[in-house]
Amino acid sequence: MQILFYFVVVLHVIVSLFLIGVVLLQQGRSADLAGAFGGQGSQTAFGPRAAANVLTRLTTWSAIIFMITSLSLTVLFVRSGKSHSVLDNIKPASQSAPAKPAQ
Repeated sequence: MQILFYFVVVLHVIVSLFLIGVVLLQQGRSADLAGAFGGQGSQTAFGPRAAANVLTRLTTWSAIIFMITSLSLTVLFVRSGKSHSVLDNIKPASQSAPAKPAQ
């Protein structure tokens, strides 16, 4: 079970980095030089829509894989039965007596 958990963690990190890269590679609408002057031309190597389709599909599939690995990590972590909460090691505050009223 541990091997599967570590495999999914590694896959999750790789997909996360890939998703960040693919999103940063995409251009916004009319983000090229012609768009700055109101033209609708495109300066991409794949043509105006081909690169957008490839990057959009890569983004979609990497986002799907990212969500699946996120859910898988949650399920695997819960099934491991280990409690790794930050609050596990906190000791309760000592109870102090209330202040005596002044007479």
